[in-house]
Order: sequence, then C-alpha cells, then structure tokens
Amino acid sequence: MEAKLAKESRIINTAQVLSCDLNNYNTLFGGVLMKKLDDAATLSARRHSRVKECVTASTDSIDFLCPINQTDSVCVESFVTYTGKTSMEIFCKVIAEDIMTGERRIAATAFLTFVALGENKRPVEVPGIIPESEEEKFLYNTGKERAEMRKFRRQKSKELAGYISLKKPWDEE
Repeated sequence: MEAKLAKESRIINTAQVLSCDLNNYNTLFGGVLMKKLDDAATLSARRHSRVKECVTASTDSIDFLCPINQTDSVCVESFVTYTGKTSMEIFCKVIAEDIMTGERRIAATAFLTFVALGENKRPVEVPGIIPESEEEKFLYNTGKERAEMRKFRRQKSKELAGYISLKKPWDEE
C-alpha cells in the first residue's frame, strides 16, 4: 500500500460562533467544539483511508488554550499525522479569529485516533504518511511516542474496567 502525503487528509472547517453555542460565560461550549473536532477528524481519517466507515478509537486530549467568543470565527483544521496498521492519529488545531480585528490565536489542540473499517465492519490496513511541512514532520516524528502512551493508557483503562461495578446504586449493600 502506497503512503500518502499528510496534506491529502487535511480538512479545514470554519464557522461563526452562534449564540446557541455559548455557555453561561458567553464563550463557546466545550462540547460544541468537541463535536466539531470529531467531525473534522472523521473526514480526515476517511479521506486518508478511503473507506466508507472510520470509528473513533480514542481522544487522547483536548487542550482548551483560550476561550472562543461570539465575536470570533472558529476554524478547525485536521490531518492524519501518524498511522499504525489499521489506526490513524489525527491532529486537530482550533484557530479562533476575532472577526472585527482579524487577530488569530490557537484556541485548542487535540489528538484523536480512528480505525478504518471494511465492509465486514472489521479493521482494514491504512496507508502510511509522508510529512512535508515542519509542523507535519514534528507531529510525525513524535507520533510513535504518543501511540505507545495510548497503548499503555488503553491497557490501564481495561484494568480499571475490571474493578468498576455494574450494580445499580439501589442494589448496593
């Protein structure tokens, strides 16, 4: 399978911040931004793997760096930065732009992992990545370390799940 350029999976989605998307601090709800991140990352994963379905395997982190106001536009940019055999790491950056002044700032960053699925709903192999820009090269070169941390965290989550009760609160004694 031939590797693809990182930029081939790039998705850029810009929108205005609507009043219905604001929390009680008059900034964009974190959950609204999380949906935007997952939407963009899904398209990047599908664009890279060229399959009908990709599923979110994990969200490593979403780091909210500064608030996004109603006077801002919000731009979510995502692209595949690293791949395993069937998984793809997608980096998302969120740029808030004050529409009145033109000031742009990084409002959030996130890493999500997706798995490409075939017609039988089983994971399928995905192409590798060829980074070109300095940003792409940095993210690619640090991707293996993040993948190892993800694997460790998943193992710990499975261990934790073994200790979590499924009993209903009223059944406890």
